Amino acid sequence: EVQLVESGGDLVQPGGSLRLSCVASGFSFGSYDMIWVRQAPGKGPEWVSGISGDNGRKYYSDSVKGRFTISRDNAKNTLSLQMNSLDAADTAVYYCARFLMDYWGKGTRVTVSE
Repeated sequence: EVQLVESGGDLVQPGGSLRLSCVASGFSFGSYDMIWVRQAPGKGPEWVSGISGDNGRKYYSDSVKGRFTISRDNAKNTLSLQMNSLDAADTAVYYCARFLMDYWGKGTRVTVSE
């Protein structure tokens, strides 16, 4: 059974940082490109970042480029998202998913507020 379990979401002040993690199981993690997607309150899903299976290519949306860093540890079946310089517009539930979006985690909530 494919499982993706996110963690690391929290309430953080503007300008702060968070690191999200996603632990994968039930499939050959290193063989799949992975992505982070977020959904802000009242809005549709927004693709945030992606990474190739071999860690060689990384992609970012314009809204997070320069502030977020995606990474993965294939030995630990873990996908990460380091988020810096957070602002209110980053408030959302963050999901990790396989690139084809055939499997998603349940998400972890990030709230950026004073």
